[in-house]
Amino acid sequence: MTNSHWTRLIRDVPGFPKPGIVFKDIMPVLADAAAFDDAIEALAAPWHGIRIDAVLAMEARGFLLGTPLARALGAGIVPLRKPGKLPGRVFTQAYALEYGEDALQVQADALPPGARVLLADDVLATGGTLLAAHGLAKQLQVEVVGVSMLIELGFLNGRARWDGDAPLHAALVI
Repeated sequence: MTNSHWTRLIRDVPGFPKPGIVFKDIMPVLADAAAFDDAIEALAAPWHGIRIDAVLAMEARGFLLGTPLARALGAGIVPLRKPGKLPGRVFTQAYALEYGEDALQVQADALPPGARVLLADDVLATGGTLLAAHGLAKQLQVEVVGVSMLIELGFLNGRARWDGDAPLHAALVI
């Protein structure tokens, strides 16, 4: 199966979650086993052979991709959650997104300092969520070795806001 198969399954949903936004629905990709496998391999491909201790996956669709991505890379998974979802001491990073404001949190003891991590999510839009994830990685004192996004909305120029030294990979640029 080629990558074009999984990319054709992505649906546009106009007006969700609010008017003016065109939501990229990846659920049909997840529901098709072969397409899901291809999408995960497209996310993992640049990182094979690179030591990655954990994937930091952004809530919520990032969890659906980050978990099998971590498994494909022989790494652990650390969820970056919305406020109030994690027990214990947490680090918090606020951010702006294309339709409002939000924050992500990570457990303060999720990883030892110096761990090598890959940031992962479903869509790179304006870059706010990615910058928040990077801010949490800094608070954890871990090394970001890369970023893997399923879809990059190139017209929103989120890549230009990436302030990390690590490479940013998008499996599909729209």
